[in-house]
Amino acid sequence: MKKTPETRHDIDPDDIGFNDSANPHIGEMLSTRRGFLKGSAGVTLASMLGLGLSACGGGGSVSASSGSSSSSSSGGSARLMGFTPVAKSLADAFSVPVGYTASVIYALGDPLRAATPAFRNDGSDEDYDNRAGDCHDGMEYFGLNASGKPDAASSTRALLAMNHEYVTPTFLHVNGPTAGTRPAAEIDKEVACHGVSVVEIAKRDGRFATVQSSSFNRRVTGITEIEIAGPARGHALLKTRFSTTGTRTRGTLNNCGTGKTPWGTLLTGEENWAGYFKRAAGDDAKRDAKSVFALNRYGRKQASSSRYGWETAGADDHYARWNISVTGAAADGSDDYRNELNGQGYITEIDPYDKTAVIRKRSALGRFNHEAAAVSKPVAGQPLAIYMGDDAQNEYVYKFVTTAKWNAADAQPADRVATGDKYLDAGTLYVAKFNADGTGTWLELSMANPAVSGYASYAFADQGDIAINARIAADAAGATKMDRPEWCSVNPANGEIYFTMTNNSSRTAATVNAANPRAYADSKGSTNQSGNVHGHIIRIAEAGNDAAATRFSWDVYVFGAEETSPAATVNLSGLTADNDFSSPDGLGFTPSTGICWIQTDDGAYTDVTNCMMLAALPGQVGDGTSLSVASGTSTVTTYLGKPPGTQLKRFLVGPVDQEITGICESPDGKTLFVNVQHPGEGTRAADLADPGKYTSQWPANAGYGAGNRPRSATVMITKNDGGLIGS
Repeated sequence: MKKTPETRHDIDPDDIGFNDSANPHIGEMLSTRRGFLKGSAGVTLASMLGLGLSACGGGGSVSASSGSSSSSSSGGSARLMGFTPVAKSLADAFSVPVGYTASVIYALGDPLRAATPAFRNDGSDEDYDNRAGDCHDGMEYFGLNASGKPDAASSTRALLAMNHEYVTPTFLHVNGPTAGTRPAAEIDKEVACHGVSVVEIAKRDGRFATVQSSSFNRRVTGITEIEIAGPARGHALLKTRFSTTGTRTRGTLNNCGTGKTPWGTLLTGEENWAGYFKRAAGDDAKRDAKSVFALNRYGRKQASSSRYGWETAGADDHYARWNISVTGAAADGSDDYRNELNGQGYITEIDPYDKTAVIRKRSALGRFNHEAAAVSKPVAGQPLAIYMGDDAQNEYVYKFVTTAKWNAADAQPADRVATGDKYLDAGTLYVAKFNADGTGTWLELSMANPAVSGYASYAFADQGDIAINARIAADAAGATKMDRPEWCSVNPANGEIYFTMTNNSSRTAATVNAANPRAYADSKGSTNQSGNVHGHIIRIAEAGNDAAATRFSWDVYVFGAEETSPAATVNLSGLTADNDFSSPDGLGFTPSTGICWIQTDDGAYTDVTNCMMLAALPGQVGDGTSLSVASGTSTVTTYLGKPPGTQLKRFLVGPVDQEITGICESPDGKTLFVNVQHPGEGTRAADLADPGKYTSQWPANAGYGAGNRPRSATVMITKNDGGLIGS
C-alpha cells in the first residue's frame, strides 16, 4: 500500500515478498489455459459453472439500488457516469468534476477534544492521543441518530472510523527525525500517530463538519492494549513479557484497508507491520528451526533493522518491545519480546460506538499483510464470507467462512463485540488456487487438510499455529502466487468480488501467461521500468453465488495502462485520456449507486499525472472475450472482461506526492469521503526551512489550517445540485 517513508516512490520492503515456496505463480498456473481459451469467445465463465449472475450497471442510467433510472432530491436526472471526466494533472491541487465541490474536513493533527490546542503544523505539536493521526487510509461511515444511537440510515450525523497507516517523519518533528539513537519523545509521537481515529461528523448548513466536542471521538494507537481472540488466543507463540499468557498485545500497526461488519463494527487490516521490528545478527542460533523458518517467511531474517528505530530509545518496555531478538532466559519467551511480531498482522475489530468496548484481533482470519476485509452480502440462514488479500509480491488471496449462519436480528445487536465473537472466532480459513481454465478452488487451511498438517517444511501444532502462520499454511496447501493482492470489495448488485493487483515488476517476456499477458518496457524520465508496470483488477464469482462455495470463476476486469501504450500488448482494455491509470490500489463499491471506485498508488505514471480515483460501472465475470496478445516472439491468449469504455471515468486527481485512498459515503449517496495520504512525501528534511522547496503544500494551499507543511487529510465531496455522487 505505502512506499518506504522518506524514500519517494520506492516500494515498501514488506511488499517485496518473502515467498520462497515452490507453489506455482498465477502465470505458471495459467500457461496451459492458452489452448482452452482459443475459440472460447462465445462461452462465458459464468455459464461454465452455471452461475446465472445478473449484470451491474450495464446502461448509462441506473438507480441507487435497482438498476433503473432515478432522480435526485433536487429533481434532476441522476444519470450515473454523467460527469465530465477530470483531466490528468501534475498540479498541487485536489481536482473534481465540474459541478462538484471538495472540502477538507479532517487532517493530521486536528484536535479531537476541545481542550487540545489548535494544530500549529510546525513539528512542535504533541498529544497525538487526542489528535488526528498521520497517513489517513481506509475508512468507514457509521450513522448516528439525533439521540446518538446507531442508525445505519442516517445521512446527517455519523462517525468516521479511519486508519492511520504510517507516518511521514519529516513533517512530524521540528527539524525532521533524529538519525541514529532516537529520542523517546519523537518515538512516542510517531507511535501515537499510528492506528485508528473515530471522529464524529454532523451536517451544518447542509455540509458535514467534525464535532470536536463529541464524546465519541477517540484514538486507537500503536500502544493501545488489544485482546487476541480466536484460535491463536493464549498460544505459546504469543507469549511475551507484556502478556505471559499470550492473550493480549499492544497496538494496531500499519493499518491499511478496512471493512464494515453487518453488525456495525470496523474491521481494520494490519499491513506492513514486520518492518517495525528489529532482529539482531546471530539470533537464529538462539531459536529453534520452526521459529527461524516462520520469521524468515514473514520477512524478519536475523540482522533485520527496523523501519523507524523505535527500539533505540532505551530499555523501557515501551521501546524494548520493538526488538524481537532473543534476550531472555525463559524457554517460552515470556521474559522478552521474541514473540512480539506474532501479535501483529491481523484483522482487528473495533466498536466505533463504544469507547469502553474491548478491541479484538480476530486471529481466525489469519495473519499476513492485510489490506481490506470485504464481507459478503448477508443472507439469512447462510454463513458470511470475509475476503482478504495479502499485499506482497507472490502472496495470496484468502477468505474466511463463518461457522455461524447469518441472523438478521444481529444487524442491531445489544453487544456488538459479542456478535463479533459469534461470527469471527469460529469458521474456516481458505486460500485461493486459480486454475488454468478460468475456474478456481478455495483450499482449506486447517489440520483437516493433509497438505497442511503433513507439511514437511513446517510441522503445525494446531489451528492457532495455522492462524499465526497463515502464509506457511497457504504454501503447504498449494495456493496460487499473486501480484500483490491489495484491496477488495463486493459488488452489491451480484455479489462478485473485485481484487486490485497493483503491479509486478518481476514479470518478463519469458513468463507471460493468460492472466498476466503483458511484459513491456516503460520509461519514466530516465528510469526504465519493466514487467506488468501498471497492474490490473481481477474479479471472481462464487459458484452458485454461494459465499461458502469452494469453487469460483474469474476474469480480469481491467488492465491499467497509459492511453498511448500499444493496444495489442499493453493497453488491452482500450483506455483513453479520460480513464487511463496505473497501479490500482484502493477499491470499493458504494451501496447507494453501485459505482466501483478505483484509487491509485502509483510510482510509474506520476511524470504525467498525480494519483487519482476513477468511477466505474462494471458488468460481470465472463462478459468479455478471449484476446491474443503478442509479447516478444510469443503469443498468449487471455480472457478479459468487456472493455469498460465510458463506464470508466476519472473522477478526481489529487495533489503532488500522494496516494488517493479510503472511500465511504453517506447512505443517501450525496456525500462521498476520500483520503489523501502523505502529500509531499518527497520533501527532504534539509528543506524544511524553505516551504518553496516542499514538493506539496496541500491542503494549506487550499486554505485549510496553519503552516505550509503538507498534511494527510479526509476530503468531503458533494454535488453542487445536491444530487448523487457520480451522476
